[in-house]
Amino acid sequence: MKKSYKIEVDCANCANKMENAANKTEGVKKAVVNFMTLKMTVEFEDGYDAKEVMQNVLKNCKKVEDDCEIYLK
Repeated sequence: MKKSYKIEVDCANCANKMENAANKTEGVKKAVVNFMTLKMTVEFEDGYDAKEVMQNVLKNCKKVEDDCEIYLK
């Protein structure tokens, strides 16, 4: 399953940090952050709950960029 999320981040380097943190999160098959559109697209691994995984993605992103935001639907 693949979903897109609106994000808030200040610079392209920070967006890159968020992408790397998201990709290291358990349950994420692939995450891509587009700084120009302020969107994160996440493809989830089978058997994982998207809402639960995204809570962990947000926690991991806050560790590397504490003022970032992911708007979870």
